[in-house]
Amino acid sequence: MNEKQAAAEKSIEFIKDGMTLGLGTGSTVFFLVNKLAELIKLGLKVKCVSTSNRTRELAKSLGIEIIDLNKVESIDLTIDGADEVDPNLNAIKGGGGALLFEKIVAKASSQVIWIIDSSKYVKKLGKFPLPVEVIPFASNYLINKFVSSGYNPTKRKKGEQNYLTDSGNEIIDLHLNEIEDSIALEREIKLLPGVVEVGLFNNIANAVIIGKVNSTEIINRV
Repeated sequence: MNEKQAAAEKSIEFIKDGMTLGLGTGSTVFFLVNKLAELIKLGLKVKCVSTSNRTRELAKSLGIEIIDLNKVESIDLTIDGADEVDPNLNAIKGGGGALLFEKIVAKASSQVIWIIDSSKYVKKLGKFPLPVEVIPFASNYLINKFVSSGYNPTKRKKGEQNYLTDSGNEIIDLHLNEIEDSIALEREIKLLPGVVEVGLFNNIANAVIIGKVNSTEIINRV
């Protein structure tokens, strides 16, 4: 079993019958969704809210009930992956392009657990490019702002076209190398007109499950 699968399958222990679950996006969540489908066939009853079209299609193909966020009062537990997580359980997310829906679902949840392999647990955030979701109208303006701030921006592409999120927005990736203050940086970027969301997830996760070669480690928010 690889580290991603180990973390995903450990997170299943936190799912209880009757829950409304938030399902994240990405390669680690793929293992979670497949295992969850097996348990549903054995009688587990849950309803799920998806954070992306990709996760929704996978879940539905496996017989998992997906409901619209607007039709639930609250989400009991969201399980999602992350691109980097630091010891304060702050994270960079959005490598898969779903950061806007991921943050909305996480904020609507009573509990949030991130599942990662050991390479994603870092001392400081920033080596992984920071995604910023922007409206297309403002993308070149924001590229120039980020250049002048020294944030080394690149516009995310899909082939030769600009990458578009499920909401029809573009993504600018910031190559920062190291982030000194993730809370201040999130606030700064969110204040720029045209920015929809930034892939800094500060003070959101209750716990992270780290998959290791022969085990898992759970780190809870202090």
